[in-house]
Amino acid sequence: MSAANMSAANVDKHLEQVTLGSGCFWCTEAVFQQLKGVKSAVSGYSGGHVANPTYEQVCSGNTGHAAVIQVTYDPSQLSFTDVLRVFWQTHDPTTPNRQGHDVGTQYRSAIFYHNDAQRKLAEEYKKQLDGSGTFAAPIVTEIVPFEKFYPAENNHQEYYDLNPGQQYCEYVIRPKVEKFRKEFADLIDEKK
Repeated sequence: MSAANMSAANVDKHLEQVTLGSGCFWCTEAVFQQLKGVKSAVSGYSGGHVANPTYEQVCSGNTGHAAVIQVTYDPSQLSFTDVLRVFWQTHDPTTPNRQGHDVGTQYRSAIFYHNDAQRKLAEEYKKQLDGSGTFAAPIVTEIVPFEKFYPAENNHQEYYDLNPGQQYCEYVIRPKVEKFRKEFADLIDEKK
């Protein structure tokens, strides 16, 4: 089954899903697809009010969607706590509606939880991080129930892998991936 075709309706019962918004989905996908236990990391849109939005519509900021990835993973190989740790440490969760030069509600930090256990763990982890002083400002990540996920167009899937020489990949995604690989070496699946 291809990653883009994996959805809540056809996910193996032993796998879990979570939908995460942390700015540019190309960056987030490039990180999460390398983790042990991740079966797919699909770029797409969630949290809005327009059915089947296009990239251009979402970028307009008028659909209410966030650019997200939907991660399907095996919890026996990757804990939800580790998913949260990678999520919060690979973007700036303290800037509302912004990641670097990407600005707008579509770039908000968000966890679209798929069950109550995910909600509880995400809220507890966020509170712990805020209390620890890990970040200089309070975390603004939305923790909201998952409703719908719309996969992005094919040219947005596996973008970093398919376009390594593209300037955005060279100057934005590659440094982020390199930093991630150093900080989370214990969670990386070297076979991917």
